[in-house]
Amino acid sequence: MDTQPFRAGHVAVIGRPNVGKSTLVNALVGFKISITSNRPQTTRHRLLGIATFPHGQLLLVDTPGLHREQKRAMNRWMNRAARGALEGVDAALLVIEAGRWDDEDTLAYEALKEAGVPVVLAVNQVDRIKDKTTLLPFLAKVAQEREFAAVHPISALKKKGLEPLVDDLLKLVPEQAALYGEDEITDKSQRFLAGELVREQLMRQLGAELPYATTVEIEKFELDGRMWRINAVIWVERDGQKAIVIGNKGERLREIGTRAREQMERLFDGKVFLETWVRVREGWSDDEAALRTLGYHD
Repeated sequence: MDTQPFRAGHVAVIGRPNVGKSTLVNALVGFKISITSNRPQTTRHRLLGIATFPHGQLLLVDTPGLHREQKRAMNRWMNRAARGALEGVDAALLVIEAGRWDDEDTLAYEALKEAGVPVVLAVNQVDRIKDKTTLLPFLAKVAQEREFAAVHPISALKKKGLEPLVDDLLKLVPEQAALYGEDEITDKSQRFLAGELVREQLMRQLGAELPYATTVEIEKFELDGRMWRINAVIWVERDGQKAIVIGNKGERLREIGTRAREQMERLFDGKVFLETWVRVREGWSDDEAALRTLGYHD
């Protein structure tokens, strides 16, 4: 008979932008709850991913990437959200990219040491390392002079190395009953997730800078019989950006809406009727009051 005690607790998932934190949270939860793209700073909000296993439950706090660049109110807000995620957690998971440690990794590590919580290191994207003989020396170098409860080379995208990572994280959280039901996967509403899925397509389909000048507001979210009816407003900062999001004869906006709707139907397990509009609100990303009205709350 398995006498392993059940454990449950909060784990902050921290790291610099674009190391695969959200991909890892999705892999552990078993559902796509955090949006992903190959652009840094895709994640803007703290989001709780609830990962339930036979012997425990990890409440994974997915966070924006910690970064030194704080030019705009949006950047300052994301750094506050990332640091705020460390309050009241039992442990932290520092995610880095295999073969690379830079100043922003150091920034994230120092934030964790200040918080005084045990830190597990996840060295992600090991599948991209062609010469595997370089991996062990890299792991040894990173762990030297830094204190980690455990170090795990993983591939979040390919779901490799996750079981031993989960086992070590569960050792760091209290023995207690599950804090959420087995069927719960996040603390965010479906309305919030709908807006994030539209924003994911903006991150994926627009040029390098434009996604950072966009945000999404859900104006309508209703269940009509078995059909979800959702109205989404894409906010940009200038008229020229509006034209780019809409595209030639509305083609890009239609593509964004189609891809987002398909993702919503998967997540909500039902049919979705999605309408999208693009509107201009000058300077919203550097305006604390505008950020609050658009759903960016500490």
